[in-house]
Amino acid sequence: MSPDPAPGGNPAVAAAEASGIAFRVVEHGPVRSLAEAAAARGVAVPDVVKTIVVRVGDGDYRFVLVPGDRVISWPKLRALLGVNRLSMPDAATARDATGYERGTITPFGATTAWPVIADERILGREITLGGGRHGVALAVDAGAAVQTLRATVADVSDPER
Repeated sequence: MSPDPAPGGNPAVAAAEASGIAFRVVEHGPVRSLAEAAAARGVAVPDVVKTIVVRVGDGDYRFVLVPGDRVISWPKLRALLGVNRLSMPDAATARDATGYERGTITPFGATTAWPVIADERILGREITLGGGRHGVALAVDAGAAVQTLRATVADVSDPER
């Protein structure tokens, strides 16, 4: 575990430390794509796991963890949650719901501990998640992250087209 070098601390790093999960902080410069993020983090694109905020209802959200080379399958996610409608909030609403800007969102240290859904394809390897700040990622064992976050694991993605 690495201490956060940023002044004022980083809630994502602090929450990961408090959870007891083994992780490492990966810092890198600005990136403009998932491929650049993977290269900067030294991992394959599928191991850059996107944390997507999904609105289930008014003021009700979920974190959905999806491998970098895949996208949310809206029909699968709606079926899993038993709802007819889901949406992605705009950037300001996502920040209000999580405390994080897009590109930095992680379930670790979010202002509200929304339920987490992890695509089954993240399991069995080390993944990197948003680290609460631009240029910061948390590298963790996917199974440990799923357990720590009490995530529901399911098939909720499709290949990126």
